[in-house]
Amino acid sequence: MIDLLAMKRLLVIGAGYLGDEILRQFKAAGWQTIGASLSGGENLIACDVGDPASVAALPDADAIIHCAASGRGGEDAYRKVYLNGCENLVRRFPEAKIAFTSSSSVYAQQNGELVTEESETIPDRETGRLLLAAEKCVTDAGGVVARLAGIYGPNRSVLLSKFKSGEAVIEEDGRRFINQIHRDDAASALLYLFFLTEFPAGQVFNVCDSESLTQLEVYQGLSEIFGKDLPPSGPRDLNRKRGWTHKQVSNAKLRATGWQPKYPSFLDAVAELLPLLNSWVPPSSNEVGWMGLNPEQLRKAIDEDSR
Repeated sequence: MIDLLAMKRLLVIGAGYLGDEILRQFKAAGWQTIGASLSGGENLIACDVGDPASVAALPDADAIIHCAASGRGGEDAYRKVYLNGCENLVRRFPEAKIAFTSSSSVYAQQNGELVTEESETIPDRETGRLLLAAEKCVTDAGGVVARLAGIYGPNRSVLLSKFKSGEAVIEEDGRRFINQIHRDDAASALLYLFFLTEFPAGQVFNVCDSESLTQLEVYQGLSEIFGKDLPPSGPRDLNRKRGWTHKQVSNAKLRATGWQPKYPSFLDAVAELLPLLNSWVPPSSNEVGWMGLNPEQLRKAIDEDSR
């Protein structure tokens, strides 16, 4: 059950790929929406969420969603954008309902376990530990945390793009689970949480597809769809920024609130993603290619999209 009269002014920190869709869905639901990004822009406020003075200058709002990205930076960027950013927002908006989009990478399990919000979180990278510290800041203040799996959606699917270009590699036997969430489903999950009659203060929710697919299952599905051979096998990539993991992230707690994803699994969305990627041309070794990323940036994007 929802309360359509509550909290009508939303401020989104990080009006980028996900933030834009959050703004669109909340506006369609009747909210007044304000977007902020680091550099600002058309209809956006400029805000450095890691800078207390910049956050202090933000307009009042009833609800805040912090979904700013780290710019694919390392520990310093994570500390500033996520931990300091959450601290600044909690201080600036003590009465607002705050949501922070964290990451399912805080789960470091490596044996294919099913992980819930109650599962152990001991990330082996400092970036993961900084995310947990930011989460605690928000939940201690009565906010809610959404642990997002790797985001895919319109004009963004590293797995599909690499498969089409022939660059995909199956790690070992392909048993590793790939946890993902469609951008539109991630936005709708946040909308649903804010529209619950009782805001789930202090709680954490996994936001991911309903079906975790193994890497092999993903590429088997794509091979069937495209009529192409499976990618070759190779060693596991142990150099991921957020660490190598192998787990099945459960969204059962979120679905128990009544929310359901439009796309239960990645393969359910491929038919809609395909037309948006048909014009992509694979980059050469030194060129800028998919989504304007060079090869090194593309490797980092793969880390983000396969949590």
